[in-house]
Amino acid sequence: MALLKSLIWFVLSLALFLPTANADEQKPQLILEQKADKARIDFLQVEQLQLDKARQAANETVEREEKVSGTLQTNEWEEQQKIKAKKQFDEMESREQKYLREAKDAVAKERKIIPKP
Repeated sequence: MALLKSLIWFVLSLALFLPTANADEQKPQLILEQKADKARIDFLQVEQLQLDKARQAANETVEREEKVSGTLQTNEWEEQQKIKAKKQFDEMESREQKYLREAKDAVAKERKIIPKP
């Protein structure tokens, strides 16, 4: 009889405990699902933020490249002007050399003519 009473108490306590344990098990599962959903949302937000930052950095890079390209084109114009000036200087120098050579030739011819008298 004592065994039967203790068995009844055991069954009753199990009957009371199991639904409570089952409810407790469902709460953590819901909490875990909520945490997983929040983690997914956070991940998507972080990913979107990183994509936005990458787009912004790419746009800034393009702007810097265009700015540098404009500077390089100016430098190319300066380089062309330097080449043009050097070419003109070389032409002027070659004309001067030509005039000097002709003058030396003329002086040499005059000297040859003068000593003959």
